[in-house]
Amino acid sequence: MTFLSHLISGISLGSVYAIIALGYTMVYGIAKMLNFAHGDVIMVGAYISFCTTSYLGLSPLISVIFAVIVCTVLGIVIERLAYKPLRQAPSLAVLITAIGVSYFLQNAALLIWGSSPKVFSSVVGNWSVQLFDGQLVISGVTIVTVAACIVIMAALTLFTAKTRMGTAMRAVSEDKGAAGLMGINVNTTISVTFAIGSGLAAIAGVLLCSAYPTLMPTTGSMPGIKAFTAAVFGGIGSIPGAMIGGILLGIIEIFSKAYISTQLSDAIVFAVLILVLLVKPDGLLGKHVNEKV
Repeated sequence: MTFLSHLISGISLGSVYAIIALGYTMVYGIAKMLNFAHGDVIMVGAYISFCTTSYLGLSPLISVIFAVIVCTVLGIVIERLAYKPLRQAPSLAVLITAIGVSYFLQNAALLIWGSSPKVFSSVVGNWSVQLFDGQLVISGVTIVTVAACIVIMAALTLFTAKTRMGTAMRAVSEDKGAAGLMGINVNTTISVTFAIGSGLAAIAGVLLCSAYPTLMPTTGSMPGIKAFTAAVFGGIGSIPGAMIGGILLGIIEIFSKAYISTQLSDAIVFAVLILVLLVKPDGLLGKHVNEKV
């Protein structure tokens, strides 16, 4: 039962990574840029949910909805102010800007909420499901997290395949110039992509802090880096790849902590990534694209 318990914990943690990685992979797949401020949007979403429940006394569901709305607007503002002016700039300039936005959000959180850790109350509650006469206990947070990951991935897949905006996103990801000539508003499409990714970051932040109830301005930093690793692992730009990469990464991390070393678990995660990329540089589900020079 111990093995099965660790496996479920790994899938739960990996589902959070997968939700965060979906934001990374959508932004990169369409805008061809790495938004390293994404991890800090996770933190903002968790703080908004915390304030809504702790200070305003609203229900957990309302707090999640409010966090999603705030982070969605934040994502659009970040894209318009920080990234849109750099649309034609070198990738290094965009990367430096993303790091600057990340530091700005962290320090803004320090000024607003302080550096002391906050105890985050689970938005799911403390219920659980017991199996095998109580030998295996699955928490409500785990069940909701895995279910949310599956629903979000399915919804995004249908959205990109069946809707008009999804078609526009796929067109922009292939060729921005050609998409613009066909009448697609490239700027609006990229803004919608940032909005969706930031909304997902809010959900991930709430679920992450529900499972690990300590909230700080740096809460999203390491999960954000690991989620980016998961996106690369699965094949950045691929929605199913982000989910598979996130879940595999979570399982590897939990089993590394349980059977090898808690201190070495992060190193093992990144070592596995390096090995995968040496064998398959485009990730597990990534597509190899030849660039003309």
